Amino acid sequence: MEDILFEIRYPIGRYARVETNDIEAHDSWISAIDILPRFLDACIENLDAAQLQTPYRPGGWTAQQVIHHIADSHMNAYIRMKLALTEEAPVINPYDENLWAVMPDVESVPVNISITLVHALHRRWVAVLRSLTPEQWSRSYYHPEQKAFVALWQMTHLYAWHGRHHVEQIMHLRRRMNW
Repeated sequence: MEDILFEIRYPIGRYARVETNDIEAHDSWISAIDILPRFLDACIENLDAAQLQTPYRPGGWTAQQVIHHIADSHMNAYIRMKLALTEEAPVINPYDENLWAVMPDVESVPVNISITLVHALHRRWVAVLRSLTPEQWSRSYYHPEQKAFVALWQMTHLYAWHGRHHVEQIMHLRRRMNW
């Protein structure tokens, strides 16, 4: 049973932090960020309100919460990137994603609003990522909860995984429920 719950929670596996800057992989990470909004469109296609209120796993967020979480998380990542590019190793502000997931807007705002936001945000994010010089990829911010500096190449790898991770949670739910 634990294996099944792990697979439902982490359908593409847990995040594995990269320790070296693989310049050859930058394009694939950027492509994953670029295509995410279109995957989100497919994730919610033909889902009704009740289906969007279904948790992707027992005790987990609903599909609606996951979609809004992606918008919240990726907005924070974009801002962190811009801070790292314009300030010297800024300390970022962590947030409690679980508290954000139960804010009133998550319940009252349709998911297509967050998906539209992700479309626009990712267009800008990808434009910046594609313009980075080799030196800029090494710029970083300080994450006080992790007590670590995070380079932009590490952040890009993380968010390439993050989008796929949540898309697969919803798609896994759709397959299990035969939607």
